[in-house]
Amino acid sequence: MEEAKNVTAKPSHEDTGTTPGAVPADAAPAGSNAAGSGSPGPGTAGSSRAATDTRNTGPGRLLIAVYAVFAISATARAGYQILTKFSEAPLAYLLSAFAAVVYLVATVSLAKSGRTWFKVSVAAVLVELVGVLVVGALSVFDSVNFPHETVWSLFGRGYAFIPLLLPILGLIWLYRRRPAPKQA
Repeated sequence: MEEAKNVTAKPSHEDTGTTPGAVPADAAPAGSNAAGSGSPGPGTAGSSRAATDTRNTGPGRLLIAVYAVFAISATARAGYQILTKFSEAPLAYLLSAFAAVVYLVATVSLAKSGRTWFKVSVAAVLVELVGVLVVGALSVFDSVNFPHETVWSLFGRGYAFIPLLLPILGLIWLYRRRPAPKQA
């Protein structure tokens, strides 16, 4: 029994003539360099970029905060309008509620990391941009259907045109922080 332990024991560095911590070249795993420089092997380039998602850091936090303020504001406004005077302008108030949902989805998706949430963010911000442009144009040229203002009426004039600028800034930010393409 004692002889079996001695046969399976690893040789010490004195037995092999190497320094402690050095890995013999024939013991290195496949795909790594024998020099042990620590540089990544082929196929790992860009993997650190893919793992890093910086959409919700730095200026992205300010963008998320503005979207959150608009989500709360639009939800409160739409809720009040629908509960108190829905019959006066049902289309406008329903569009306000829709805008509130879009801002809420944009806020949550911008705050989350990952490729799927990135796609949700792009979709929400694009819907917001189209909504601002369409509702803004309709409120100018078809004012009969928009007797009361929504968040997106007159291209967001009631909110210092921030509803018009916000999706543009959001799309620029999302483009600059888009995820790296998937490795083949």
